[in-house]
Amino acid sequence: MSLPLGGLAPRFDDDADLRTKIVQVLFTAPGERVNQPEFGCGLFNLVFDHNNPITAAAAEFTIGQALTRWLGDELVVSAVDVQGQEEMLLVEIDYVRRKDMSRRAVQLHFG
Repeated sequence: MSLPLGGLAPRFDDDADLRTKIVQVLFTAPGERVNQPEFGCGLFNLVFDHNNPITAAAAEFTIGQALTRWLGDELVVSAVDVQGQEEMLLVEIDYVRRKDMSRRAVQLHFG
């Protein structure tokens, strides 16, 4: 790629890219993508279920399975913690990035 004098090459942030992919998996419902009907996690469907330990355990399992299936070549899921607080769902995902074996975490709050 040739750049004009004084031009900057675009920076690529591996961490931000992987976090974006994680969010895409979590917030995409299976059936939403035409060419990949099984892609996604369907987390939004669980948000409207009762806020109890059973729903939290189901969300943890679903999230872990979806991330392993769709991003398993880029990360290893270490732990998924889902907690319901009033009308909000708090999700924390701990993972190891395969590229450099560094530990990372993503936290999401929604409801």
